[in-house]
Amino acid sequence: MASADGASTDDRPQAFATGYSTNPSLATAVEEATNAALASLPPATNLQYEIDLALVVASSLYEEPSKIVPTLVQVVESSSGLYGFSGVKNLVGGTAGGVIGSRSLAGNASPEAEADEEARECKPIEAEATPAVSVTLALLPDVELQTFHLNKNDVPEFDGEFTRSSNAAKGWKQMVGLDEFGTEDEAEEKEGEEDDPVFMVIPSPAFQNNLDDFLRGLQFAFPKGQTFGGIASTVSSLSRARIFAYSAKGGSSSNVPDNSVYGDGCVGVAMKGDLRVDTMIAQGAKPVGGVYRVVAAGRGGPGATADEDEASRSTIGAIVLDEAATVEEEEAEEFGEEEEELPEDEKEAKRAQLLADYAKARIPKPPLAEANFVMKALSDDDQAFMRRALLIGLEEGSGAMGIGRSPNELARLSKGEGHRFTVRQVASAGMKDGSVTFPLGSVNVSVGARCRFFVRDGDFAKKEVDALWTGYKKKELEGTLMGGAAKNPPTGCLVLPTLDRGAKLFGGKAGYESGTVSDFLPGVPSISGFFANGVLGALAGTVAATAGGSMNDNMLHGSSSQYVVFRSKTKRPFYSPQKAKAAAADAAAQKAEEESAERQLAAEEEKRTLKATNFASDEAGVAAPRSEDGELVVRRREIHSGRAMSVSTVEWSVAEKTAKPTSALEGYMWEKETEVDRQRERISLALLLSQTKMAMADPKKPKPRDWIGQVKRAGADGNFVIIPECKRMEPVSGSLRKRYDLDKLVKQLTTAGAPAISVNADGVLFGGSMDDITKAREASTAAAVSASLDSGDEGAVAPPVLASDLLLYPYQLYKLRLAGADAVSLVVGALESKDLLYLTKIAATTQLQVVASVTSEVQIEMLSKLGAGSIVALIVSNRDLETFDFDESGEQALGLLKSDALKAFQEKNGDDVPILVEGRVGIVESEGDNVSYIQALKDNGAFGAIVGGGVAEASEEKVLAESMAAWSL
Repeated sequence: MASADGASTDDRPQAFATGYSTNPSLATAVEEATNAALASLPPATNLQYEIDLALVVASSLYEEPSKIVPTLVQVVESSSGLYGFSGVKNLVGGTAGGVIGSRSLAGNASPEAEADEEARECKPIEAEATPAVSVTLALLPDVELQTFHLNKNDVPEFDGEFTRSSNAAKGWKQMVGLDEFGTEDEAEEKEGEEDDPVFMVIPSPAFQNNLDDFLRGLQFAFPKGQTFGGIASTVSSLSRARIFAYSAKGGSSSNVPDNSVYGDGCVGVAMKGDLRVDTMIAQGAKPVGGVYRVVAAGRGGPGATADEDEASRSTIGAIVLDEAATVEEEEAEEFGEEEEELPEDEKEAKRAQLLADYAKARIPKPPLAEANFVMKALSDDDQAFMRRALLIGLEEGSGAMGIGRSPNELARLSKGEGHRFTVRQVASAGMKDGSVTFPLGSVNVSVGARCRFFVRDGDFAKKEVDALWTGYKKKELEGTLMGGAAKNPPTGCLVLPTLDRGAKLFGGKAGYESGTVSDFLPGVPSISGFFANGVLGALAGTVAATAGGSMNDNMLHGSSSQYVVFRSKTKRPFYSPQKAKAAAADAAAQKAEEESAERQLAAEEEKRTLKATNFASDEAGVAAPRSEDGELVVRRREIHSGRAMSVSTVEWSVAEKTAKPTSALEGYMWEKETEVDRQRERISLALLLSQTKMAMADPKKPKPRDWIGQVKRAGADGNFVIIPECKRMEPVSGSLRKRYDLDKLVKQLTTAGAPAISVNADGVLFGGSMDDITKAREASTAAAVSASLDSGDEGAVAPPVLASDLLLYPYQLYKLRLAGADAVSLVVGALESKDLLYLTKIAATTQLQVVASVTSEVQIEMLSKLGAGSIVALIVSNRDLETFDFDESGEQALGLLKSDALKAFQEKNGDDVPILVEGRVGIVESEGDNVSYIQALKDNGAFGAIVGGGVAEASEEKVLAESMAAWSL
């Protein structure tokens, strides 16, 4: 799926998932394996999504293999409600003598695995000669796929005459049914892109006679393509191999055709797009003897038949020891094995023996004769193998021994340099002349080529597998260190060994090769494969593709293993079942924690709201007592009294609380006094004062910033200044936000351009804490620094913090100074004149600016009696101190702005003390919108407003910035 400009709009992850089952019932095994694979895929976000490719392998011991494909498709379709996939687009597979699968470890990690930094995503399993089914499902976004099935009659004979014809490649594609895949027009449209096709091929055993023509034709028609795969196999010769191919072709996948299972031919899938495939092949062959050169090939030429001429090209007539190459090889082997230094006499004896052996080998000999000579120095097991089968490796291509390449096979592989020799089994030998002939057409023997004898060996095969994967990881690391882009993580891996490997080769240990893959690729979510009758592909693979010669030719490899690693070419997201399950568990735990926190918060809100309600007079309709000037009469907290009680001769005192608050403000004050008393029990006033003095003297400690200076600068151009307030809840209405994330809120306000902020630190009615002041200061500073770095403006300033609380004692001022407050707010209605004077003086000594909040003209007159500079701003509030609710009409603040008391205050203080408004600003509507009310406040002399509830309603960052801009008239 692509947009108009060609860019992909499908951002789904590429994912492979494998399921495995050993159920004796074939249908049940397929169902179990398919469901296990589905459970490890990322859930489909759209019911139109289908499984792009399914690879299914079943043991040949099962009967009725025709059930496999329809059962798998039906399971996927029937589980669409659970996993979301509506069907299967493409499917290939076959029967095998051994099955390789894996089980996801998501959610099943042991304590040891959890401690491991690279916990495995899956656990591979190998089942040889036992009933088992492996199902691998792949999601391949932006990958074009085409499944195919060929009969032997569909493959044209590949010879020189065929390649010389015009449009030969196009003609070959048409013959095999791949003419619509990877056309030349598409290649021109995507010029410059790495979009080479990849072919996974699974032939039946009976197709081997046509396999060479097919592989050569495939490489001719798609010269930049990659090919991998394995020949289907059986547990015994009594059963017949089956191969599977199915394609929904864009229609319903409900009707699986009967001909999706085949007993002959070749099936496969062609892939092109956002898919990178890396391949490697392990030959499992240990070199023995020295390195030789071919000095005579087969005898062909004039008078020979075509078969005789072809046989001559595949024949070695005579060889001679290459002394220099042999010495270099032996020295490399000694260095690689890190053997102990031999004594000089032993070195001389070994050198003399080598010279004697070389003297015998300097004379050209038939390869059979030299093989008999080499066998004499081998172990009994190696001799027994050479008597059963003769393996010869040919060094091919100029790159096989290039500059800087190691001559030692294992050393080369561990460096990612690839194999030096292509090992083949001799097909026939001349008893008269001692020559050896490889399978016809498999190789062209050239005089001068190096060759070597090999034997199969389990210990060497283990070292070879480890060396191959070491080289693979080394090449990846080198590519990153040399400035290349880091590759995407592998999404899946196929392991394709031949039937004579597995436990037979590795000393009875099942799962050695797939386990090694898991060791080197612990994060790969899927490992699968099967034991084949032979593996297909280029020996050089993609790790050492520069080897040259026939190592880059697709061919059949016997007694070998192929490893295929899949990944995305682009920066497509990677899906980890283990991380997804952990994330789901974390999300569930977080949700439960949030729900618990919400319940706790709701209980606290209910408790605070009930407390605020209970603060008022218990008698319905009875107003709180007021003085002659209309101010609330508030008393300080009374000490609990006690009354005597006597029982017989024992007398004791029982405490009882006789006083009850007459208003919300009075109850609030009593609770605040109790709170301060508890704080004094933990930290005495003397100790707190000492800490404050030390902090003020310490140059490293943060100093109070100019809160009012920032506010005045923001309104210097005549704008109405908006100062946002952060508070968790209101005593009457409850919580203002579902989640109160102070750090996030302060950063949003800073980004939105708030000149200063107010933070409610009261824990009695507003749900705040002293720590909120510290958090707000740190968050605003961090946000300002970040904004400065992003914009390059070094003048960015963090908004200073006004601490809002019910302040009754100097003790509270010291606590706020240490918490990082820049200014404090005093509720004038809760203080007597002497307390107001005392607190403003203490605040000045701690370098804290004072903002005074009033709700009446009497309180304004109290402020007028203070000396100049005692307060830096005056807040006229819409709050009703009797109930602690708000005047929803907003008239209280407007009335105070118009009052004579405020005019007198301004005449005394001038413009030095700006007038701010608080309480429902941004919420109160006038003439149909909240901006009109703000305009009325400004017209009546308000310099700005402290906005709490209005900010909470504009919770989104964009809306918040827009609202603050709209209110700043």
